[in-house]
Amino acid sequence: MSKRKSIMSERLKEEIAKELGVYEIVKNDGWGSVSSRNCGNMVKKAIEMANRNSG
Repeated sequence: MSKRKSIMSERLKEEIAKELGVYEIVKNDGWGSVSSRNCGNMVKKAIEMANRNSG
């Protein structure tokens, strides 16, 4: 079984989670406890950051 490579680094995910106020959930209960809405917000934030850095 091969492990899928993550698109976002763990550090970046943690940084975004802190910005969005969900890092405590991650720290206490793991990524599986973050709601779908918050995961979507994290992806949106990562895209915004990527767009800012590429232009």
